[in-house]
Amino acid sequence: MTVTRGLEGVVATTSSISSIIDDTLTYVGYDIDDLAVNASFEEVIYLLWHRKLPTDAELTELKKQLAENAALPKEVLDHFKMYPIDKVHPMAALRSAVSLLGLYDDEADVMEQSANYQKAVRLQAKMPSIVTAFARVRKGLEPIAPREDLNFAANFLYMLTGKEPDEVAVEAMNKALVLHADHELNASTFTARVCVATLSDVYSGVTAAIGALKGPLHGGANEAVMKMLTEIGTLENVEPAIREKLANKEKIMGFGHRVYRQGDPRAKHLREMSKRLTELTGEPHWYEMSTKIEGIVTGEKNLPPNVDFYSASVYHSLGIDHDLFTPIFAVSRVSGWLAHILEQYDNNRLIRPRADYTGPGKQEYVAIESR
Repeated sequence: MTVTRGLEGVVATTSSISSIIDDTLTYVGYDIDDLAVNASFEEVIYLLWHRKLPTDAELTELKKQLAENAALPKEVLDHFKMYPIDKVHPMAALRSAVSLLGLYDDEADVMEQSANYQKAVRLQAKMPSIVTAFARVRKGLEPIAPREDLNFAANFLYMLTGKEPDEVAVEAMNKALVLHADHELNASTFTARVCVATLSDVYSGVTAAIGALKGPLHGGANEAVMKMLTEIGTLENVEPAIREKLANKEKIMGFGHRVYRQGDPRAKHLREMSKRLTELTGEPHWYEMSTKIEGIVTGEKNLPPNVDFYSASVYHSLGIDHDLFTPIFAVSRVSGWLAHILEQYDNNRLIRPRADYTGPGKQEYVAIESR
């Protein structure tokens, strides 16, 4: 057997959802640059689930279904109030809440195609409600009910802050959601597919995916980027701080990617949004610091920034708590997880790789008194 650590370069399945070829990311054949500029997140959800862009009527129906299913069961909201708030990371709360949702869905274990699709709708609709409700409850605030007249991106920001966001904020949020929606067979998506390949339910698949995303080598990079920017503090401190990190061989989060060689095609879109938002908020130093860090790291290590690097200053400029950055990733990526889960069900085979054994050779049992 040939062993490949981390399954790097191993093709594990076929999929018609997204592709990464020659550093170009596409969703169902649509270049991410095209979608980031032109598409709403709701259109991208429909595209990933149906493999085509929706008509006006189809998009209206999806928006209606998402709006009708956005509210959370009272039991989930009450559950948040039981958490040890000062110790719980929002990703842990999100993981637990999604698992809990399965207990209140009468169709949780119904495996018909139509039932699984409706569960996908319900989960997609409820993810932003979970994140925003927990974010408010932990501050002693009441959750804000979703509004049916706002689009997905605007509704998320409204439920988080209680204020209707301006056009630039909605554009930034929508762009971030589109860019993070799917990314071929990444760690969390693969985890979801492995889980449901056993014919486990949709809620289990998404819960497993959230567990994988929670790890800092997958999700969490943008939170770490903002922590680094905050610690550096000023533009003048960038050069010595980054040079010291490089000299100490410290990992600088937000740079490089396992599958891209010339650079993450998503990064430039959030770079531009970072520039616009930091200017509007009167804090251009976050963008200026980021570009200076990019210049040093890319120049010294030939590592271009990935999508996480500039998303940090984008989310910060939107007034979002830093530990909510990865849950926002999940609010978007669940669209891709669900697309892959539905695809796995449609052509399922149990995923069961082998391991190359490196332990001791043949041994014989020895009675305990003789050991």
